[in-house]
Amino acid sequence: MPQPLLSLENLIFRWPGQAEACLDIAEFDVAANEQVFIHGESGSGKSTLLNLIAGVLTPQSGKIEALGQPLSALSATARDRFRVDHIGLIFQQFNLIPYLSVLDNVLLPCRFSRRRSDRAGDAKQTAATLLQHLDLDAALWQRKATQLSVGQQQRVAAARALIGRPEIVIADEPTSALDAARQSAFLELLKRECAAASAALLFVSHDQRLAEHFDRRVAMEEINRAAGAQE
Repeated sequence: MPQPLLSLENLIFRWPGQAEACLDIAEFDVAANEQVFIHGESGSGKSTLLNLIAGVLTPQSGKIEALGQPLSALSATARDRFRVDHIGLIFQQFNLIPYLSVLDNVLLPCRFSRRRSDRAGDAKQTAATLLQHLDLDAALWQRKATQLSVGQQQRVAAARALIGRPEIVIADEPTSALDAARQSAFLELLKRECAAASAALLFVSHDQRLAEHFDRRVAMEEINRAAGAQE
């Protein structure tokens, strides 16, 4: 069996001041090029799980290994470096830099990571292609992020996550502000770009109608043994 791209083992996480764990996962593996749909009720631990995989949080015990690196054992600085080099993130709140233009927001990972810049090739042209595929007109590219609609900001966040072909793409409710037509185009672009990079895609959504587009469907209630989990 090939080594998984991402592997979690005996993972325990609890928030400060809480006696009970909100995540207790015995095992969860994701292969390179695998596209996984993750769903669960509010409070089932979805966002907490994504933040642990991204290295934003660290568990109290257990192992998170990504691309052969013991992510849960790295220093905060090393986790930050790993994240910018290897992980594309689409946050629920987008986290765009409000005073930067659309184009500069998309290019940010390439400016922080030589690896992402090298993999992007001509970074400006790659950013332009991603924005075009996400139906964002060139007339918008020099606008500040705050001048866009919510749906437009969501697509800018997706382009930023995809540039430089990261090996892991994490998407937390990324289609919530898109209409049906743009949602379909968004999903196809996201899946295509991840497949081209042999990237693992972890896609969280409450909309279970989207599950049919993915290789595997995972319910948080099935992998998280913690009772009364809270995000």
